[in-house]
Parts: sequence; C-alpha cells; structure tokens
Amino acid sequence: MSIFRIRGGRSLAGSVGVQGAKNSVLPILAATVLAHGECVIHNCPRLSDVEHTMEILGYLGCKIRQEGRTVWVDASAPTGCSIPDELMREMRSSVVFLGPILGRMGQAELTYPGGCELGPRPIDLHLAALRALGAEIQERSGRLVCKGELTGGSITLSLASVGATENAMLAAVAAKGTTTITNAAREPEIVELQSFLRALGAKVRGAGSSVIVIEGGDPLHGGEHTVQSDRIVAATYLSAVACAGGEGELLGVDWRQLSTVTAALVEAGCQVESGSNSIRIAVRKPLKAVRPIRTAPYPGFPTDAQAVVMAALCKAEGATVFVENMFESRYRHVGELARMGADIRVEGRVAVVCGVPRLFGASVRAADLRGGAALVAAGLGAEGETEVSGVKHILRGYEDLAGDLAALGADICLEEEIVI
Repeated sequence: MSIFRIRGGRSLAGSVGVQGAKNSVLPILAATVLAHGECVIHNCPRLSDVEHTMEILGYLGCKIRQEGRTVWVDASAPTGCSIPDELMREMRSSVVFLGPILGRMGQAELTYPGGCELGPRPIDLHLAALRALGAEIQERSGRLVCKGELTGGSITLSLASVGATENAMLAAVAAKGTTTITNAAREPEIVELQSFLRALGAKVRGAGSSVIVIEGGDPLHGGEHTVQSDRIVAATYLSAVACAGGEGELLGVDWRQLSTVTAALVEAGCQVESGSNSIRIAVRKPLKAVRPIRTAPYPGFPTDAQAVVMAALCKAEGATVFVENMFESRYRHVGELARMGADIRVEGRVAVVCGVPRLFGASVRAADLRGGAALVAAGLGAEGETEVSGVKHILRGYEDLAGDLAALGADICLEEEIVI
C-alpha cells in the first residue's frame, strides 16, 4: 500500500508545469469511438482513470498505442457495443461511453457506473437526454440495454450536468438532424470537447453558453488534438503554496479558468499575478478568512477546488464559511483535517472553518480524489510529518503529485508502506 510522506513546515519556492486535464481527456477518448479513422491525443495525463478508459476502448475493438503523453486511437472498425461490469465499476465517468457507442453501433449495453442502484441519481439526466434523441433504454438484470436509430431533437437538462451535456453532445453528433441542448453545462471541458469534435468534422456550436446546437448524422474522420492544462490541479498547487507559504509559478495555465479560486486566495492575503500562460503566487504573511465560498457550476467556484482551498484556510485568521451546492458527502476530508488540528464544523452542506495558529502532522487517509489532495496540501503547512494513505484515490487525478510539489520546494515522497 502506497502513502505520501510529507515533512511540512517549510516554505515553498519553484515552478512547475501543469498536466493535461483529466476531465477533458476522458470524454475526448470516449469521443474517438465516433471517428472512422485514427485520432491522436497529445498532452494526455498518465492517470489510472485514463488507463481504465483505454482498457474500455480496447475492449470495444479499438486499436490503441501510447508513447509518453501521446495516445493514438484507431476506431475504424470497432467490434463491440458492450462494456463489462468490472470495467464500468472502475470509474463513475465511464457512463460517458453510452452516447458514442449507441451513436456508432446503434446499440449499447453496460452497467451503471460504480454499481449504482436504480432510483434518483445523476445518470437519469444522461438517459433522459438519449431518450429525447429516440433511444430505447431498458434495464435487464442490472444492465442498461440501449438501442435505436438516433435522430436530432430538443434536449433540456433539468440540471446543468457536465457529464450529461457531454453524453448528449456525443450522441447528437451521430444523430441525423439538428439537436439543441438547453441548460447545457458551460465548463471549459465542454468547450474543449466541442473543439475536438470539430477537428473530427462535426458541426457543433455554442459550447461555453447554455445552449449548444449540433447538426449531426455525418460520419466523422480522424483528427489530432492537444489537451488543455488541468485547472483543478492548478488550483491544488496554488492552494498548496497558500498552505505552506512562500511562492510558486504554474506554467501552461489559463488564468481565466481559475478566476474564482484566485480571487478567494487574493482575498485571503495571497499575492497572485497572472500571465498569458502562467500564474505566480506569493504568500508572505499569515492568511485571513474570506467571505463565504459557495460552490456553483462554471463560471462559479468549482466544487472540485473546495477541499484544497479549505485546507489553505485552516490556518487563516477568523472564520470562513463554505457552502457545497453541487454534491452531497463532499466534506469527507474534514474529519481527517481535524486529526491535524483543524477546527471545522459541518452542518449539512455548510462547513465553518475557524482558523487555528498551527496544524500538526498526523496519519490521515484519503476518502476521495480532491479530499485526498487537500490532505496533502495541509500536510505541507503542518508542523512535523504527515502520512497520507488511500493514495489510489489521489492517483485518479494527479499524474505526479509528489514530483510536482517537490519541484515547488516541498519535502514529499510517494513510498510503499511496509506492513509487518
């Protein structure tokens, strides 16, 4: 079992490039199923979620080759339309394959991601979108069986779900006629998916706004694309510097995608300077509490950045209120931060962070991806040594968290824990 071992209490200094975006590359890889030719994806981060996605592509009959951070996917002749349960369970975002498989093959069969049971859940938005395009979807023995010739239509999402927007876009590209998606998610990852689909010859417009229009039905060809940097990884590294103090520079970052995060850090007392392709942060004095932080769909404060910014404010003077509007059970890192001396009180979707003078190293466990990253960031600002287990969650979204933080001056390593 792996752990991150962190010796905190030292200020940071250095620069680091930010990896490709996990939340961009997964739907892009799923979209290659629609291409009648070879797709080349550059700046593809080496993550466990990416590995599982490529396993699914291989199972579907796609030819895959990888060299470094470049992946070639040839979906000229896919042979399968189903995904086994063991692959679906590996990651929740595997449901994004439903639209492209159905659009390319005319049928698709898979289980609920993560083994979810029937009932109200976010995947209902995905299914409603596909049904609006003419898909027939039934559940048989815990599997979703989908078939039908897709035709353009009107899709109105009851929530601006990123995953449902992506699935609707991928299905609509294959549907004959014009599709309009209303109340679409506006995240940068949606804009990037549109850019990739256009590179394959699709007619898509409107991404970044609440209405996306797709003229579908034409076969797509292969194409080439470079994945943008990961804005949540960037938010993590900014928060890490805020936790530990010192300064750091992030390279290859679009500051516009992080404006709500940097605004909160500036209000806390950090100095932030944004360039055309970089962000510099300096922390030269103790932080102070900020106005309430409320997570919201883009361009609001990202839910994925909530945990790492909370870690940064654990030592801020005063009290900061967090309101988690996007997901339930998004405060699982709070109990572990308390082990390090943090004073955080949770009531439903509200967490009140009362700043403390010091955090102390402790043995803590990551329960999820972003909460695990928050524990690592907090460890950098804590006195003594911190051990973070549950590393498998963190590796889903960070290619080399220890190496990147070490480039910023952190004393951190990823090592195998010896069990006696």
